[in-house]
Amino acid sequence: MILIGDSLIPHKSCFFIDSIMDIENTEPNSTLIFNYDENILLFCRKNDIKCAVIVNSIKEAIYCNALNSKYIICDKKLASSIQKVAENYIFDSKILAIIETSDEIEKVALAEIDGVIYSHLLNK
Repeated sequence: MILIGDSLIPHKSCFFIDSIMDIENTEPNSTLIFNYDENILLFCRKNDIKCAVIVNSIKEAIYCNALNSKYIICDKKLASSIQKVAENYIFDSKILAIIETSDEIEKVALAEIDGVIYSHLLNK
């Protein structure tokens, strides 16, 4: 299980961005996090930039996987549905459910979601 943002588990640098211009202010080889935006997603794919995209639908998740997103981030309710689609179509992207505290890890694990990301990483 992937645990991003947990104080016990080291993770690579993640930067929340709102636009392509924000990429200039990020560290090299970091993972960019952004709300689903086709222009940013296409830019990341074209430039081979690792990204984690916050989605609100299965359709957005399908596009993220097709455009090589490393992670697809969503709320816990949507994560179960996206995980089923991801397993059926053998997504390369990993599905991450948003959590507030480590108390939620067990519930997400029992739902067989690829991993979690703490909400504090999704704040600017």
